[in-house]
Amino acid sequence: MTAIAPGRARRGLGRSLARPGFIIPVVVLVVALAWAIAPGLFTGISPTDTVAPSLQAPSAAHWFGTDATGRDVFARVVHGASQSISGALIAVLVGLVVGTALGVTAGATGGVVDEVLMRIVDVLLAIPALLLSLSVVILLGFGTTNAAIAVGVTSIAVFARLARSEVVSVRVSEFVEAAYGSGGTFLSVLWRHILPNSLTPVIALAALQLGSAILQISTLGFLGYGAPPPTPEWGLLIAEGRDYVATAWWLTVLPGAVVVAVVLATNRLSQAIRGGEPA
Repeated sequence: MTAIAPGRARRGLGRSLARPGFIIPVVVLVVALAWAIAPGLFTGISPTDTVAPSLQAPSAAHWFGTDATGRDVFARVVHGASQSISGALIAVLVGLVVGTALGVTAGATGGVVDEVLMRIVDVLLAIPALLLSLSVVILLGFGTTNAAIAVGVTSIAVFARLARSEVVSVRVSEFVEAAYGSGGTFLSVLWRHILPNSLTPVIALAALQLGSAILQISTLGFLGYGAPPPTPEWGLLIAEGRDYVATAWWLTVLPGAVVVAVVLATNRLSQAIRGGEPA
């Protein structure tokens, strides 16, 4: 494996993000994050109040129409971003921190420690992600934060395997052996040489997992394990409209389109961080 300097990786990321094919995904993510941070800037309508007759089609007054109780769907999607995106960020943070710590420890130490940690990771990988997340959220209780932690637990093994693989590859490189030969300690070599050249793929995976986490949290919300009604959450919004697909398509199609757009945007961002294919 050829080591990639952090500065070179940042320049590659900058060039990727400057490509036309990445501009739209970046705009989508910026808008979604802005919705999550300051929803009041995009809509002045309460997401929980009845503001119009029920089941109105999309119009200039209500861009995404209204739901069965007369609530503005666009306002609920905008305010729901804070639930879905913040939950996804928590999930990715849990998987990134815990999984990377396990993988780096296993890859850097080797031996018995590596064997024990990787067998634990294999057990986690053997359990279907949805089943594992449902088990965790049932133990912790319902709610967006608990659902996020549950989704984060399912991604620990993925981060751990990738981090270990990268650390093992870099650990046997000539520049690492030279650092040890120059008198470097285990911790100093790990911090100054191994980690900077190992974590770029892990960060790319974190961007990819953000989209996956949004899907999983939306799935849990759809099944009723996320935020309780009437709190807006993207999965819950789709669930609320599933009984009206034939007569009020906008209740499921438009929130679903937002979820798909954000997930696809995170996938493109992940490609940019890895240096992806030309856009």
